[in-house]
Amino acid sequence: MHPESEKSKVNNPPRRLFTRQRRQLSDSARRNLAQAASLHLTKLQQRLPPHAKIGLYYDGFGELPTQPLLDWCQHLGYFSYLPVVGSFGRDSKGNVDKHLRFVPIYQSKLLNIPTRIHSLGMKQNHHRRLLWARELDVIVCPLVAVDKSGNRMGMGGGFYDTTLSKSYQAGLKKPLKIGWCYDFQVVEQLEPQPWDVPLDGLITPSGLRWF
Repeated sequence: MHPESEKSKVNNPPRRLFTRQRRQLSDSARRNLAQAASLHLTKLQQRLPPHAKIGLYYDGFGELPTQPLLDWCQHLGYFSYLPVVGSFGRDSKGNVDKHLRFVPIYQSKLLNIPTRIHSLGMKQNHHRRLLWARELDVIVCPLVAVDKSGNRMGMGGGFYDTTLSKSYQAGLKKPLKIGWCYDFQVVEQLEPQPWDVPLDGLITPSGLRWF
């Protein structure tokens, strides 16, 4: 359970502090920063098997662009995927089931992928071939802020925490949970909630760090 009312009681910086900064960046600044971050992907590559399966996401809310991640996957022969929300329908309370599944990417540009807008505002693509998170080697997780211990602040919906909780609690090594963001989204410390799943690593324009 990820009640927004509970999250609001936590003494963390407000999400709007970071989302506003993201929106203030120009398209060219975003692209340049994403290109700088992509230079550190070689360090992630060292931990991956050949033909690794990588979960990505659409950068639809001012995030660090994810197209360089797709370029990297396709250059190295990795298989890339996008998340699908609500593929299980609704739970017993009528809420969208929060477990994500992942669809393969066949296009070379994220902009060319046919999508529809989910009721929660994010773009997503549908396909008959859906993978579980545990089938992926890496999931690149969107975030609003992250601290220096790998605690991640998402948008508050709890989709990634719900999806990754079982593998995290079981101590499984895959999928690796990697953050991808601007340097100004990194803070000294966040107060995690019991259901939060921390990251294994973080890539920003200034480098890659492991937790």
